Amino acid sequence: MTFSIKSFFCLSALFLAATAPVNAAEGNAKAAEAKISMCIGCHQIPDYKASFPTVYSVPLIKGQNAKYIEAALNAYKKGERSHPTMRGIAKQLSDQDIADLAAYYGSK
Repeated sequence: MTFSIKSFFCLSALFLAATAPVNAAEGNAKAAEAKISMCIGCHQIPDYKASFPTVYSVPLIKGQNAKYIEAALNAYKKGERSHPTMRGIAKQLSDQDIADLAAYYGSK
């Protein structure tokens, strides 16, 4: 079975289209200012430790890489990360909310 160059490029384009993020939202740091109230109670307190479900050191997320925050929130939303409180919060966030929060904290 032989493929032409044209077939190769068509298949490559289909693969790239299939693996590209769907509806990737662009973050708006200003819009996130109305959304951060759920974050600041834990993630803005230096050396804060949460005690549910076990004692957990809560990281400060100010200045964290935006792509990392976005990936982490999506992982919680999908159930790929195990902290139950963060899972519950992330499940309530839209893709736009996640992009906005990531842009906000990434810009600090």
